[in-house]
Amino acid sequence: MEAIPLIQRVVAILWPSFITAGIATVLFTAAFDPADIFVDYEISRLGSYTISFFMFWSFGVITAASTCYFLKPCEAINKARERARAEAIEVARAVAEEDSIAEK
Repeated sequence: MEAIPLIQRVVAILWPSFITAGIATVLFTAAFDPADIFVDYEISRLGSYTISFFMFWSFGVITAASTCYFLKPCEAINKARERARAEAIEVARAVAEEDSIAEK
């Protein structure tokens, strides 16, 4: 997973979500009138199309990002967690040593 550049991973999440959101918006607005959905608000039809598109896009992004996260092997996650833990312990020891030197 680390061999894939960050921008490629981001686009791999955003682009399919964008396509899915476009299709979902077309199907949703074909079935429901946006003026009826946002009746309590003064929103134009174009505004309601925009809101529904970004809502569907955010759902797609969340779904795709969680799928990418869960595709990582457990070993990679555990190694990263152990590395972070070791770094935190090292920083804590350095701070403790500085505090003991400052007290003397």
